[in-house]
Amino acid sequence: MDLTYPPEAEKFRLEVRAWLEENLPKGWGAPGFAMTPDERRSFENEWTKKLSEGGWICASWPKEYGGRGLSLMESVVLNEEFARANAPMRADFFGDTLVGPTILQWGTEEQKKFFLPKILSGEISWCQGFSEPDAGSDLASLATRAELDGDEWVINGQKVWTTQAQYADYIFLLARTDPEAPKHAGISYLLVPMRQPGIEVRPIAQIDGSAEFNEVFFSNARCPKDNVVGGVNNGWKVAMTTLGFERGTSATTGHRRFERELKAIIEAARRNGKAADPIIRQRLAHAWSKVKIMEINGLRTLTSALNGDLSTVGLGATNKMYWSEYHRDVMELYLDIMGMEGQILTGDGSEETESAPGVGARRGRPGYPVSPMQASFFFSRSETIWGGTAQIQRNIVAERVLGLPKEPKPAS
Repeated sequence: MDLTYPPEAEKFRLEVRAWLEENLPKGWGAPGFAMTPDERRSFENEWTKKLSEGGWICASWPKEYGGRGLSLMESVVLNEEFARANAPMRADFFGDTLVGPTILQWGTEEQKKFFLPKILSGEISWCQGFSEPDAGSDLASLATRAELDGDEWVINGQKVWTTQAQYADYIFLLARTDPEAPKHAGISYLLVPMRQPGIEVRPIAQIDGSAEFNEVFFSNARCPKDNVVGGVNNGWKVAMTTLGFERGTSATTGHRRFERELKAIIEAARRNGKAADPIIRQRLAHAWSKVKIMEINGLRTLTSALNGDLSTVGLGATNKMYWSEYHRDVMELYLDIMGMEGQILTGDGSEETESAPGVGARRGRPGYPVSPMQASFFFSRSETIWGGTAQIQRNIVAERVLGLPKEPKPAS
C-alpha cells in the first residue's frame, strides 16, 4: 500500500481546495456556523449551479460527454477535498454515481447522447429497481418480466425498497426477458420512464417518519425497445457493474461519516459523565479502532484499483459487511450512553430534520420528532440489509475468497 500521491494529484488537490475556499459560505465548517432553513435552501440551489460552472459534477466522465476526464487519483483527491471541507456534492447519487457510469461503460452512442447530458444538467432524476419481495439478497431470482411488443418493452412485476422512487423521472431496473434461460441469464437492464400509466409508487413509512423507500408496481408499463443497456439478456453483467460503482467510489472517504458521528458520540459521553465508565470507554476505544481499520481498508481498495487488480469482490464484500455492522453496533452504544434520555424524542418535528452526523438531512414527521442521532440509529438498522445483507457478504467471502463449499440449498 503506497500512501504517496503523485505530484499531479497533489497539484489538483490545491486547485480543488482553493475553489472550495472561494465558493463556500464564509465561516463554513467553523464552530457555531449555522444557517436558517431559508438560507439553507438558497445555498443548495446556488451550490448546484456553482458545481456545474466549476465542472465538478461528474468530473471523472470523459470530456466528450461533459466531464473533465479526471484520472482515478484526481477523482480520489476531489472526493477527499469535498469530504475534508464537509462540502456537499450534488445529491443525485443514482444518476451521477450509478446509472451514468453504467451507461458510459455499456450504453450505445445514442443512449449516451440522450441520457448523459440530462443526468449532468439534473433534468432527469433516477431510482434503482433491483430488489423484489422475493428477490433481495438472491437478486437473480427476480420475477419482474419484460416482453417485447413491437418497438416497446411491456413490463409487469413489483420492486421494493426503491429509494426516492416517488421523485424519480426514470428507473433503471432489472427484468426477466427470457424466462426459459438459467436464472442469472435471461435478465435485461432497462431504462424506464416513471411518469406513465401502469406505474404505481407506494412510499414505505419508517418508524422515524421518513419514507425514502417505496414499493413500485408495474402493470403493462412501457419503455422503448432501444432502452436496453448492454444488450438483451446481458443484464446481470451490467448490474454487477452498477453495484461495483455503488461500492467503490468512496474508498478513501467512506470512513469519514463514521468518524464525524463517533466524535459526536464521544462528546455526548463526556457531557453526561459516561466517559468515566470503564466499559463505555473500552467500547468507545474499540469503535475508534474500527473506524481506523475502515480508513486503512479504503486505502487497500484504492491500491488494488491502481494496480489493476480487478479481483476485489472479496474485499468489497468484507468492507460492506464490516462498516454496516459497525454502524449498527455503535448506534446501540450511543443509546447505552444516553440511557433513558435516549428514549425521549428530542427532535424539532420539522419536515427536514437537522443533518445527522454523517447521514444528512432526514424527512421526518411532526408526530414523531426524532433527533439527528435517533434518526441515524433507525437508519443504521437498514444498512446491514441493503446492498447485500451481511449474511450474503459472508457467503461471498467464504465461497469466492476462501474457496469453501457452496452453501447447501434448502430442501424442496
